[in-house]
Amino acid sequence: MRVTMSWARFVYDVLTHPRHTRWITPLLVLGDVALCALIIWKISYTEIDWTTYMQQVSLYVSGERDYPLIKGSTGPLVYPAAHVYIYTLLYHLTEEGRDILLGQILFAALYLATLIVVIACYRQTTAPPYLLPLLVLSKRLHSIYMLRMFNDGIAAFAMWIAIYLLMKRKWWVGIAVWSLGVGVKMTLVLLVPAIAIITLLSLGLVQSVTLGVLAILIQVLLAVPFLHTNTVGYVSRAFELSRQFLFKWTVNWRFVGEETFLSREFSVALLVLHVSLLLIFAVRWVKPSGTNLVRFLQDTVQGRQETVTPSKCLIMTVILSSLAIGMLCARSLHYQFFAYLAWASPFLLWRADIHPILIYALWALQEWAWNVYPSTVTSSAVVVVSLAVQVLAGYVGVHAEADGKRA
Repeated sequence: MRVTMSWARFVYDVLTHPRHTRWITPLLVLGDVALCALIIWKISYTEIDWTTYMQQVSLYVSGERDYPLIKGSTGPLVYPAAHVYIYTLLYHLTEEGRDILLGQILFAALYLATLIVVIACYRQTTAPPYLLPLLVLSKRLHSIYMLRMFNDGIAAFAMWIAIYLLMKRKWWVGIAVWSLGVGVKMTLVLLVPAIAIITLLSLGLVQSVTLGVLAILIQVLLAVPFLHTNTVGYVSRAFELSRQFLFKWTVNWRFVGEETFLSREFSVALLVLHVSLLLIFAVRWVKPSGTNLVRFLQDTVQGRQETVTPSKCLIMTVILSSLAIGMLCARSLHYQFFAYLAWASPFLLWRADIHPILIYALWALQEWAWNVYPSTVTSSAVVVVSLAVQVLAGYVGVHAEADGKRA
């Protein structure tokens, strides 16, 4: 009986004490290395966008700089310039895209590198080790990286590096990396509200504006070859300002029906919800300043607001909450968007002090929903409800942090 109790205490300690993350991490990563190799070996590559990426890059390599004229078999180029440069490198490394196996190996390395950064971020917040298995078990996440080679994996890598650097107070480098991620895919624009609040709290108005200028300057520098040829064409294509949402591809909101999904009223309602949620959350996000949101903004503009040092846990919670809010209020999510959400979900659920068993159950439901293809009324409802739960969890987590209830 004593031996059983001793083992039970040991297992409990391993699962809950952050000091064990240090030795658990290499075991999980090594296990995932083997899993990635097995996936590449046993599961057939699925052609979706890779060939189109390569066709688009081939036009760029041949000298085309007019963005609207850069197209592939499945459509025009609709990503910013950093995407073009990265896939140009992959184009040359993989024999113009023909060496699919090498491409998969490179994306497996990208996946593993991102995983290591994610775990490093979790360690910074003293998250418990029982969350770590959830970071390596996603079928959909492995598929996005190794079987589809989407650019979302690259943007997610930049996002997590930026989060890590911002938690380390490496503001200039962190913002630069985040902006480079935006240069791959504009999904990372969803982090703007959180980054703005964090930098205003930590650095004040002048330095925050300077960092914003840096981020914009990086976008301009990346785009120079294309802006010189067709500025309007680049901006409209690279940042998808003319994007048409197709009901048949959506992972979320299918349950509202196609007529509602395509309506202007639904689009406006989601925009209003997005702005409203950001305002509600911002009230909590600025609480470390000791003032309310209106006074915080007034004092910041007038230069009277004293800077504070948000905890690492608060920084990560605010950023991932902003991401979850944006994804909840997005009219259309595609399967590859899971690259941003998958590693954020366990952390947000933990921040709300949800019981570990329930965290695993919610994770499993979300994983199931994102693996249903094509999406159904039920799976899309689960996706939206899961996101809503994570948004609420982020609010509770920020509330606890701001009130000093968690170290």
